[in-house]
Formats: sequence, C-alpha cells, structure tokens
Amino acid sequence: MDAVRVALLRDVLAGTEWLGATRRFAGALRGSVVSHGGGLLLVGTREYEPWHLAAHLVDEAAWSGTPELAPTLVRHDARPSDPAHLAVGLGRLEAARRGETLLVVAPGEPTAPLLERVSDARRAGATLLALGPGDGELPALAHETLAVPAGAELDLDTVQHLVGAAAGENALPSPRGHRRFRDRMSRLADLLTAPPPARW
Repeated sequence: MDAVRVALLRDVLAGTEWLGATRRFAGALRGSVVSHGGGLLLVGTREYEPWHLAAHLVDEAAWSGTPELAPTLVRHDARPSDPAHLAVGLGRLEAARRGETLLVVAPGEPTAPLLERVSDARRAGATLLALGPGDGELPALAHETLAVPAGAELDLDTVQHLVGAAAGENALPSPRGHRRFRDRMSRLADLLTAPPPARW
C-alpha cells in the first residue's frame, strides 16, 4: 500500500478509534526503538509471517531518517541458504536482551513454543509489543498491545500498514505555522517520487 492509499484510508477512517489507536501503538514502537538505538525484532507465527510490515518499516526507516525502525525479520523456517535478511531464525529470540524491542504480529494466539520464547525475551529485558489478538497469553505478556480481533472493521494487514506509516511519520517533530503545510506537502512529494521499494 503506497502513501496515497494510506492517506485515503485515513480519510475513510476519520472519526473512528483506529487512527488514534494505530498512532499510539506506532508511537510506543518508535519510542522504544529510538530510545534504545534500534534492535527491533519482528516475528509472526509459523502460518503468518509479517513480510509486508517488515518491508514497510524498512521503507519508513529510510524515508523518515529513523534507521532504528528497520526490523530484523525473525522467521520460523529460516534456512542458512536464504538471503541474509531472511535467514534469521527463532534462535534470535533466545538472544534478545534489554534494549531490544520485540514486535509480535499474530492473527490469533501463538503456539506455546513461540509464547515461551517471547516470554523468555521479555524476562531478559526486551520490550514486548503485540499486534493481533486482544485476548490470551500474548496480550497479557506485552508491554503494549494493539488488538485486531477477528471480525473487526479492519483486517490485520491493513492495520499493519497504518502502524508502519504512523511510525515513520511520528519520527519528526510537528513543525509550527506556515511550514507545517509545506513540510507535509514536501514529504508527500518525496514519497510519491521515491523509487519503488525493494521486493522481499
């Protein structure tokens, strides 16, 4: 989803709770990674790996000048023969420590083995954020949760686009006066004229 589509989606969602909720969650994500200088780990479930959010956060990191937003995608079936950015396996969660941020994206309650690794990472000092289920063990473990329950007005993929875009936007302080409109237009022009993102 490109910047224009995100802007249109935000117009459609004006007046709903989703805009505020995604911006708050994105602010927590950004605040965690920026304050610690990076170290963002992104993991999904075996059935649902958040490829699009990983790619979107890489783009937002570059566009916003906030390299800390670029995540390490942790995969369930990573192989050493995979390209480097796709070859990080679940063992990376065991090495998570204080100062790192772990973002778990799941359409439902993760399996017990993943929850155990996530819980261990939290105990080791990692900041845990959860995007997906509103109930269960994962939200109970997380420092910050954005619930996307089954049957919600928006699906998990759409919410990820909103979170990714808001994380990049929130990286810059809000300018005042006449510059605010010009700066927003300049950012939009930059987004529209940027080369297409690399494919994952």
